[in-house]
Amino acid sequence: MSTATPSPTGLAWAQRLVRLNTVSHASNLALIETIADHLRTLGVPLRVTWDDERRKANLFATLGAGKPGGVILSGHTDTVPWDGQAWSRDPLSAQVSEGRLWGRGSADMKGFIGLVVARSAAWLEADLPFALHYAFSFDEEVGCFGVRHLIKDLQEAGVAPRLCIVGEPTGMLPAVAHKGVHRWRCRVKGHAAHSSLTPSAVNAVEAGARVVARIAGLADELRAREPRQAGFDVPYSTAAVCVVDGGIADNVVPEDCRFHYEFRDLPGADVRALQRQVADYAATLEPAMQAVDPATGFRFEPICEIPAFQAPPGDPAVQLAQRLAGTDATTLVAFGTEAGLFQRAGIATVVCGPGHIAQAHQADEYVTLEQLARCETFLDALAAQRTL
Repeated sequence: MSTATPSPTGLAWAQRLVRLNTVSHASNLALIETIADHLRTLGVPLRVTWDDERRKANLFATLGAGKPGGVILSGHTDTVPWDGQAWSRDPLSAQVSEGRLWGRGSADMKGFIGLVVARSAAWLEADLPFALHYAFSFDEEVGCFGVRHLIKDLQEAGVAPRLCIVGEPTGMLPAVAHKGVHRWRCRVKGHAAHSSLTPSAVNAVEAGARVVARIAGLADELRAREPRQAGFDVPYSTAAVCVVDGGIADNVVPEDCRFHYEFRDLPGADVRALQRQVADYAATLEPAMQAVDPATGFRFEPICEIPAFQAPPGDPAVQLAQRLAGTDATTLVAFGTEAGLFQRAGIATVVCGPGHIAQAHQADEYVTLEQLARCETFLDALAAQRTL
């Protein structure tokens, strides 16, 4: 086992951020202000974009303003909750022991953000020939919502970085692809009646179950027929229904039903065509429902759209990450990130950061000190780059 450890300053910053509670349902402003205050002391210009309630914010900072192109170092500031998990230590303790930094967000992905912020003064002193940008977002864990505000703000301001490194946990191997995540909520409106009078009712749960079964059928079809993409744990697109709710009593035909489902699509898959199949099937059920009550039917609402990501051959962001990591290897990851959104904005993007997703979202989440040290070496190598 490697005994490499990060610098005291880098580790201290990572601990400082882990100790701040930024679960997605809460505000992240304490963390954003902590970083912003530090950058202001260094004279770094900042841009802040907000959610509608101004309870959460994105932070975009530029080291070397006015220099061409540049590289974004991107990370999300929110974490998943820990309610109901069997933690053996305080999730906000940021304890260091057994060669690990423990705590919620240590791997996903405050370790990376802390190391980046800790390097700010050194990067300014290095006087890089290109701009270096920080993009720290909110609400990634619930649908990559915050970064959309950040990207829109950059486009409106004419800020056009050339490359982006998303520091999600990849074991410090550059990741060149991940699946998309698209989720919908379906609300089924039925017509209630006493359960002894079912012909006069429209059973919302039963109607919803038919659509749930169609989604399960699509999952079977994808598993059986979709072309495989090697490198993914599950090398085809998937479909899953993960939430179902409906009914109020054993003897009342349910008037309402709600279910959530998702597609995790391979790069290049047509997820909108999959959703059309679901909606078209639901539409075939509505005439019989509406013959009983015209107000019945289905309503679909998109609740999450994280585009799939795949870097093209020869992508400059991938090549940069390989140079910084000292490897020719690349990997694919199963989880969604903000990479596809930066890529859609015309910014060449790669995913590369410390830790492993297997430790994220779990009780006793951790990142090893060896992984943090490898990330520091990666970031230090960025200061030695003369060209991108």
